[in-house]
Amino acid sequence: MNYEQTLAYLENLSKFGINLGMARIERLLELMQHPERRFKSLHVTGTNGKGSTTAMLSAILSASGIKNGMYTSPHLHDYPERMVVNGQEITKEEFAQAVTYTSHFVEQMLKDGFEQPTEFEVLTAAAFYYFAAVGVEYAVIEVGLGGLLDSTNVIIPEISVITNVTLEHTDRCGSTIADVARHKAGIIKEGVPVVTAARGEALAIIKRTAKEKHAAVYVKEEQFFSEFKGLTDGKQRVAINAGSLGQLESDLNIIGCHQVENSAVAVTTALLMATNDQRVIPETIKSALSTVKWPGRFEIVPGEPVIIIDGAHNPDGARVLRQNLDQVFPGKQITFALGILRDKDVSGIIRELIRTSDTVVTVQPLSYRAATPEEIAQEIEARHVEAAASIEQGIDRAKELAGPNGIVCVAGSLYLIGEARQIIFRK
Repeated sequence: MNYEQTLAYLENLSKFGINLGMARIERLLELMQHPERRFKSLHVTGTNGKGSTTAMLSAILSASGIKNGMYTSPHLHDYPERMVVNGQEITKEEFAQAVTYTSHFVEQMLKDGFEQPTEFEVLTAAAFYYFAAVGVEYAVIEVGLGGLLDSTNVIIPEISVITNVTLEHTDRCGSTIADVARHKAGIIKEGVPVVTAARGEALAIIKRTAKEKHAAVYVKEEQFFSEFKGLTDGKQRVAINAGSLGQLESDLNIIGCHQVENSAVAVTTALLMATNDQRVIPETIKSALSTVKWPGRFEIVPGEPVIIIDGAHNPDGARVLRQNLDQVFPGKQITFALGILRDKDVSGIIRELIRTSDTVVTVQPLSYRAATPEEIAQEIEARHVEAAASIEQGIDRAKELAGPNGIVCVAGSLYLIGEARQIIFRK
């Protein structure tokens, strides 16, 4: 298949939706002779921050001279974003080849009477094949959904990372924090250390699971700590103390109070790696943090007006986004271009993010799961609310309402962010 044929193949698979379970991916990888066993890995889950933390860890490995792959989801613009080696996306030709190779084993599964693998399972297997084929030493693997039954959970990592736990995907992971925490803790493996910033009931479940698996646990505010030291030249200064593992102070190229915590998780994970790998040293960690990029997460686009792009898509992410807006732009009027998926906690996101003094233009993300602009607008109590006919019209209208000295924030869904970035940077 060429790239266009590969996209059509994946689009056809997407109709099978999300179907959690391990049997299909395990059989697929068995037929492929287990490419996931040909490199070491770090496994990252969490309600929020797992993508940023994954990016930081990959950057640290690259700065340390360690050839590494990074697997993330979803993509903002194109599928190749999901598979990266040493900071470089897989080419479209390589992507098509990896998926085509994987599809042959999918066909064999179907002939043998197995259930059709999902799109995400095929992509995960293709990523593992690609990383093995190009000879990465490490891969940083972000969980797609939950952890316990996620198709990435076939790996036995060197370290398991759980950034935090709040309510999400309640239709699949359960309706309580305890239910979600059990899914996140599902990535914990026998004897494999765990680094986490989880709190409260979720942390208790993670600790209990780790004890059952004889896995050491490194907990933020217990074994490691972080402190925001200031904001200068578009970077924030962070100080991280991981006790006996080490401590350092560094510039961080990703803005936001939540990224202070995420960087502490990433640095502690790296310092834990450093106990067995002398290539990972404070200098390479600091170099990585000062240059790492993660688009669409409190991404600041200078101009008139300034535009903030953030994929906050659950109440906790919305709360953190609001904190960041208030911290970085104190006293400024915020105009939102807001789009949310219907199966998300729409009212919870709005409650945490929008204030009555704000101006809001609602838009529809590019997903069949998207709430309409009118549906979102009905939920909002703000100074001014209107619905836009398209994402581009919504962004243009938000800029008009904000004026040249205002702040526009595009938020609510990762399915909105990719299209929004293309529109904003094109203009």
